[in-house]
Amino acid sequence: MVERVPISKTGFNKLREELNRLERFERMEVVKAIEVARGHGDLKENAEYHAAKDRQGHIEGRILELKDKLSRAEIIDCSQVKCDRAVFGTIVSMLDLNTDEEISYQLLGPDEADVKKGSISVLSPLGRSLLGKEIGDEVLAITPGGNREFEVTGINVSKIA
Repeated sequence: MVERVPISKTGFNKLREELNRLERFERMEVVKAIEVARGHGDLKENAEYHAAKDRQGHIEGRILELKDKLSRAEIIDCSQVKCDRAVFGTIVSMLDLNTDEEISYQLLGPDEADVKKGSISVLSPLGRSLLGKEIGDEVLAITPGGNREFEVTGINVSKIA
């Protein structure tokens, strides 16, 4: 059985666009670069040829990875989720009980998570700890850096659909 991975519609579309770009454009460009490099003679000492072949390997690997991710994706419309509990797509505001710092994260899939942009994976230690919580609930997140305690102070509808 295939393990389904949650992803927003926006995240799914970004992965699909990247796959399309790689298959339709970059794959063809690297094939042309290999042909041009072959025309320069001895392949053993041809740096252009080896660089193009390496690039081709990276492109083909990324295409396979994207096809796998898209085939396992479970698309969730984040604009349709309810805000009474922390679920995929919601933006959860929390008070760090150790530092009194207020932080907010959007709960997204592992392929969309980017802490710098304010999103974490629902599969991360903190993401798992937040799922199902309501405003006022305390959360204990067991992370690689140690235990952290938070209080949920707000839950809002997603800005990503």
